[in-house]
Amino acid sequence: MIEHPPGQAYEIRAGRHVWVERHGDGDAVVLLAGLGPAGSHVIFHPHFDALAADHSVIYVDLFGRGRSGRPQDLSEITFADDVADVAALLGQLGPAHLYGFSYGGLIAQAIALDHPAVARTVTLANTLHSPEMWQLNHANINRELATQLPEVWERIQELRLDGLRSTDEPLRREFAKAAALVRFYDPANAALLADEPGARNQELYPIFCGDAVDFVIGGEVARIPDFRPRLKEIGVPLMVLAGRYDRALHPALQRDFRRFAPQARFHMLERSGSFGHVEETETVHSLLRDFWRQA
Repeated sequence: MIEHPPGQAYEIRAGRHVWVERHGDGDAVVLLAGLGPAGSHVIFHPHFDALAADHSVIYVDLFGRGRSGRPQDLSEITFADDVADVAALLGQLGPAHLYGFSYGGLIAQAIALDHPAVARTVTLANTLHSPEMWQLNHANINRELATQLPEVWERIQELRLDGLRSTDEPLRREFAKAAALVRFYDPANAALLADEPGARNQELYPIFCGDAVDFVIGGEVARIPDFRPRLKEIGVPLMVLAGRYDRALHPALQRDFRRFAPQARFHMLERSGSFGHVEETETVHSLLRDFWRQA
């Protein structure tokens, strides 16, 4: 059972309501969620509770996800609108430190580049910089499946030959078998990832990513900008966190941020996969506090 802090719906643009929860007092920290573009803020609970001892930790569900409002047509949800919504929300809440995890990191990059006045600092945690990197993410997962779980990979190939798409339920179940292996330093830590009914918009995922995303990205994902040429233009203090044992967005890919954003602090979390805030919570909090102090 997740203990949610007090929350409310904000109308950030006409007819668009997003759910926001606030925990603690102090400088504002806005958490932008990942777990794909269909996830909600639930993935951050309870791992940021300790940070609320001296900060105002703000959890956000993007429009169409979690407890936020939804359009009648999910194809109306776009990356550009997600960025505009977060910028509008920050316009109401005031400038904040941004922590962008996975898909949330793409939004944080866009905010830092196009709406820098609302971002005090930006932290990118196991995120991506482009559709190309998203495609490589899935190629890496598939390679791990084929080599580490060959029996699962064979079943995936059989289901594909039967005409199933990767977002169909039988294939989704097979891909899920690799999640703990690919995404965590210690696969047992996957049990620490919080979930609740409605936390992930399963209907949105194939629309936003394409129904064969595990092999070829499509939908809105393919239209996300490639931020690499502009990363050096980010003027707000920037930090990048990567997990040594992230086998999808692995360290060699994460090092791209060092090359394209040389002004950024870069930290490799040595006992984490994709979810540094889950597997090395205290280390992440320490790095964040130090970064914010010096910024």
